[in-house]
Amino acid sequence: MEAAMYERMLNKKEEPTIAGMTAYCGENGGFFTSLNEWLSQTFATEQKVVFPYGNQYGWGIAHRLKQKLVCNVFAENNGFTVMVRLSDKQYDSVYGQLHPYTREYIDTKYPCGDGGWIHYRVACKENFDDIQKLLTVKCSLSAQRSMLSRTR
Repeated sequence: MEAAMYERMLNKKEEPTIAGMTAYCGENGGFFTSLNEWLSQTFATEQKVVFPYGNQYGWGIAHRLKQKLVCNVFAENNGFTVMVRLSDKQYDSVYGQLHPYTREYIDTKYPCGDGGWIHYRVACKENFDDIQKLLTVKCSLSAQRSMLSRTR
């Protein structure tokens, strides 16, 4: 599945607020907010509004765990895209639990090292549930480590 670029917030000179990004996501603004809050609350990611990777990606929210990028969540007109890299082993661990739409993204991922990148468009509850599964796999080991360091 080719990484389609939906209408994004491309004015680099005007940094949007998170509320502005949420509004831009239209009918999927609730999922945009829920995903960002879930990542922060569940895995203690640090959120930052960013304009990464050149002019075509637009404004998004970068989530990091101890300086390591977890994902970027790009606000789009009536939706959003999550850009995330997982290893083949991580993808394989949840592949059978995912919907065909999500599997197609994994089957056509952009290869990188022992895994690859997907640009995953979230436009409904089913997509939201699947990206949570993928991000849980991505974050679980790092989150467990950071939880241990907080309890010591």
